[in-house]
This record gives sequence, structure tokens and C-alpha cells, in this order.
Amino acid sequence: MMAGGRVHSILEYFTEDDGYKCGYCKGSSSSYSNGMWAHTMSVQDYEDLIDRGWRRSGMYVYKPTMNRTCCPQYTIRCHALDFKLSKSSKKVLKKMARFLSKGEVAKGTDVEPMDSHSEDAGIDHRAVPCNSEVNVDIEKPLKIVSLEELPESAEIQENPQPDAASEKGEPGQKHASSETNVSTGSLKCTPKPGRGADPNKPPCRKAKVIRREMKLTKLLQKQQQKEMADISQYQEPSSSNPHPHPLQHHATQANKPKSLEEFISESLTPDAAHKLEVKLVPVSFDDPDFIESFNQSAALYAKYQMAVHHDSSDECNESQAENPTDGPPSGYGSFHQQYWLDGKIIAVGVIDILPHCISSVYLYYDPGYAFLSLGVYSALREIAFTTQLQKTAPNIRYYYMGFYIHSCPKMKYKGQYHPSDLLCPETYAWVPIEKCWTKLDQSKYSRLNEDINAEDENSFRDLGRVLVLYKNAVMPYSIYQRRKKGRADDEAAVRQYASLVGQTCAERMLLYRS
Repeated sequence: MMAGGRVHSILEYFTEDDGYKCGYCKGSSSSYSNGMWAHTMSVQDYEDLIDRGWRRSGMYVYKPTMNRTCCPQYTIRCHALDFKLSKSSKKVLKKMARFLSKGEVAKGTDVEPMDSHSEDAGIDHRAVPCNSEVNVDIEKPLKIVSLEELPESAEIQENPQPDAASEKGEPGQKHASSETNVSTGSLKCTPKPGRGADPNKPPCRKAKVIRREMKLTKLLQKQQQKEMADISQYQEPSSSNPHPHPLQHHATQANKPKSLEEFISESLTPDAAHKLEVKLVPVSFDDPDFIESFNQSAALYAKYQMAVHHDSSDECNESQAENPTDGPPSGYGSFHQQYWLDGKIIAVGVIDILPHCISSVYLYYDPGYAFLSLGVYSALREIAFTTQLQKTAPNIRYYYMGFYIHSCPKMKYKGQYHPSDLLCPETYAWVPIEKCWTKLDQSKYSRLNEDINAEDENSFRDLGRVLVLYKNAVMPYSIYQRRKKGRADDEAAVRQYASLVGQTCAERMLLYRS
């Protein structure tokens, strides 16, 4: 859909409709949006439109009418360079690592629910489970009992002799067998002198006392590690201290969290049971990799749509997978991130590489691999890809996740990707998401900018400067009006269009008029 370089964006604008069924709350005729059909679209124009609340679905670009629609959709972006992994994200990465390295498939894995999909409903297509951020602490260590914790009276006897006291039974004692038969003998607990009834030694300590002491020991160890880490901040290796203390180095390493890139690289070892490769392919029939994999990718798209969104086979033709257009030589534009598992495509992430960000468009995958939480995994891989691109293209710093819908649990998970911002629907300023939650709890639609005096800095000002394409000629709207001999029957639509795209885009993009 998009092209780079000095290419004019040519659009047909459609005024707000009468409402349609919402793909989130399933309300009838309760969702509203404005839309445009993009005949061509430059990457810079599309990025500027995203920053005013627009999103694309194929060639169609839409903007929800935030103060009218039942489920207001707020544009959300993640600061990829400062991204912090949550426990649930680590869980998905570890699950993938176990599958790739050992072929392990977690038992009882829930199949992740999908977002509703409707091309003309203005719905974001990221297929991620609504419960993907449930804080399940899987990192608690198992209780391991060491040999030191076993009772000293535990002895293995090859030829155990019957205990006279246990046979006869001592007065005031309950009779219970203390033997466990095994193939090589028996484990028999025989009181040693000083144990049990022996008055010469102290009584056995209770298990809870031992556990309390062990816990205290662990806390002391953690405190020592923390102190060593604090010391290391001020005692960097120097000529006077070229070799830091081993404990100091160990504490520093232990307190350093593992990065997203490290999690990913650890799962891609040469001797792994499965091989996963992610290929970036331009969406272009001039690209040999795209042509070679197109049929397999299109078949996967049809399988996904029919299994997850219950589309008919007629609705899953090849042209619906992604309208192929030329990728710009600069490296910006529309791309497929193909996930190849053991030589077969199991997932395709549709992304747009824009001047300052990576924008996630859609994901489809083989439902047979839903147990791998591919929606979450692909999002993490796209965040890692954003940071990778930033090393060669410093302006690329953000990862756009589509829309955040606070009132919809299925789309609320995106707020757990930290740090993230939401776009204010009135001033188009970015606001940290943590500052928005209270307002959105009180009202589905809210002006997020806390500055009451702030305004839209790119607001529409001059209708006459809007560029239009009329009879294959480019002209300002003021000249178009004269050409139409004073007829201004479409002035209201052009004015609405300019207010929604902003003055900058209105003076740069071409609005098609017949």
C-alpha cells in the first residue's frame, strides 16, 4: 500500500457512516468511524496519520469517532528502547525456548482467544490472548529437601531386626509402623540415644522452626548480595582496584536482569530440537522471496481466518492476505515477518516500517501452534526488531501496537507493555498510560492531556490550502472551487477531512475529487 520517496498520497475520503456492529462489545450499529481509500500512500504521510489516531487495514485507512463509538480506541505506542519484560512475557519466551530446545509442549496449555476481525469495522488485528498478562508467578523455586534436613535417625539397614519396643508397644505411645519396604532393603527410623525419650539431649526442633531459620538465612544472603552490588557501583575496576572481589562481580551479574534479546538468542541454539527462523520479506511481487513464499503464506492466512474468525473460503482469497505493493528502496514500507519452523511457515506478522517507528498491522498463524502464544511472542520479536533497526536508523524508536481499548479486556492487555503512551484524542499529544487509567476508569472517552490550555498544534486552519486532485490536475481547494464555478456542495466533507488529517497532511496529500 505504501511507498517511499517523493510520492504523493492519493486518497478518497468517506464521511462518517450510520454506525455498524462493533467487533469488540458486539453492539449493533454502535461503532462509528471515518475512512479513506488509499490509492497510494507515502510512509511519512501514514506515520503522521497514525499520530492523529488513524490506522490502516489493507488499503483502507480509518479513524474511530472517539466521542461517539461504543468502544473508544486509543492509539498506543511502546518505547521499544526502554522496554521492560513482564513476568507473563518471560513465561511466553521460556515456553518457546523449551519447545525449540527440547521439543517440550506444556500440558494443559490454553488455546489463546483471538480478537474479532472485520476489515471494514476498523478493528485492530493483533491476535493476542486477553489473559496474556495474568501474573502467574512460575519462577518460585521448588522446595528441595537436602540430606542435612533428614532426621539423623534415618538409617538404611539391609537386614533390619524387629524393634522390641515397637512390637510390644510402650505405654503411652501410639503404635505405628516406621518401615518403608524397598527393593534393596528398608528405610527404618530408629531412635538414637538422646532422641525421643532420651532425657540427656534436647527435644527435636519443630519443622516450622527449621523453616524459619532457613528463610532468615536466605534473607541474610540476599541482603549481602545487595550490599555487594551497591558497593560495586562505587568501586569500578581501576588502577588501584583492577580486580574486583569475586563476590562483588557475582552480585553485579545476579542483579542484572536478562534482556529481551538474550531471551530470544538463548532459544535459537544450533543443537535445538526445532529450528525457528524469522525472515523479513518486502510485500512486493518484485521480490523473489515474497513470490516464492506467497502461496504458502496465503494458504496459512486462509487456514487462520477460517479456523479463528470463521470466514468462508471465498473471504480468504489471496488478495485479502495483504495487497502487495512495491517496497521502497530506502527500506521503509510494508513487510511480512515470516516465522519458519523446521522449514514451514507457521506465522506471518504484517508490519509497516516507518520513519520513526515499527507499526504492527496484523498477525495470522497456524492454529495448531496456538499453544506457543504466537501473538505475544511475535509482538516481543517485533519490539526486539525495532531496537535492532534503531542501531542503523536512529530515528526509529517506537513500536506501535494499534489500538488500546480500556473498556475491552481483550484489548486491555496492551497496557502491560511498559513503558507506553496513549494518544490524546483532542490535542494529539502523547500521555504516559499510567496517567490515563484513572480517567478511563471513570469514562470510556476522555481527554487524556492534563493541560487544560493545550490545543491541537496541527489543527486545520485554511480550507483553501487543502490539496485536491481534480481531472488529473493537482490544485489547492480554492482554485478547485473556482473551477467548479462557485459550487460548494462538498465543502462540508472537505472541511471535515482537513480537520481529521490535520493541516500538514491536508497540504501534502491529494484528496481525489470527481
